[in-house]
Amino acid sequence: MTDDVEVPEPTPDPDSTKPRRRIDGWSILHGAGEVLITLGCILLLFALYELVWTNVTADRHEADVRHHLVQSFDQPSSGPSAKPGASPATSQSPEVIKTQPGHAFAVMYIPALAAHWAKAVVEGVDLSDLKGTIGHYPQTALPGQIGNFAVAGHRATNGQPLADVPDIVNGSLVYVRTGASWYTYRVTKHQIVAPNAVQVLLPVPGKPGVKPTKALLTITTCNPRWASFERWIVSGELIDTRPETEGPPPGLDVKG
Repeated sequence: MTDDVEVPEPTPDPDSTKPRRRIDGWSILHGAGEVLITLGCILLLFALYELVWTNVTADRHEADVRHHLVQSFDQPSSGPSAKPGASPATSQSPEVIKTQPGHAFAVMYIPALAAHWAKAVVEGVDLSDLKGTIGHYPQTALPGQIGNFAVAGHRATNGQPLADVPDIVNGSLVYVRTGASWYTYRVTKHQIVAPNAVQVLLPVPGKPGVKPTKALLTITTCNPRWASFERWIVSGELIDTRPETEGPPPGLDVKG
């Protein structure tokens, strides 16, 4: 007689009793959609930051810099000033202007852009320098000097001080105030150049090695407004030098 051996039944695997999740095309599309929506929100926030918030912070920064600079101009000073009656187009200003990288040394006024358009001019054209301000290209002439006083500014974002650069037409006046003098430049031409067209910054723009005989102004900004494919160049020439003690040039409203 053979003993019956009881064979235990296999214990079912707990995982095998769970329904398997089916991965189909709709699930993949749903996941991809959520990712795209998230990326879209991030890009939207970045765009708002670039288009709005950088302008807000840059404008505040520039206004603060300009306020303190003008206050320093209004302090009594025994520094040199331009001589009344001097010929600004043919002689160099006797004023000695000291600059430091990243620091403001002048205020620029362009009524063609707005009735009270005024921006501090700082030494340098790096991104950190152009926070609502106008940057001076190092190694170019300073205001009133014989040579090329060359500056740059943003046309979009970061305060976009030159957003309306097309409104600066030939004949428009650009005023520059320093610690001792007011300088008036008259715009003479516009041109569009390649980003690497550094010849516009030469003492005599476009003419390497030529000794300058006039005090010139060059304003550079991006073109088109929302890109950097080209550079918009505004050129001008000094037509008047006025000592600080005589106040702003006639017709310039510095209020606001």
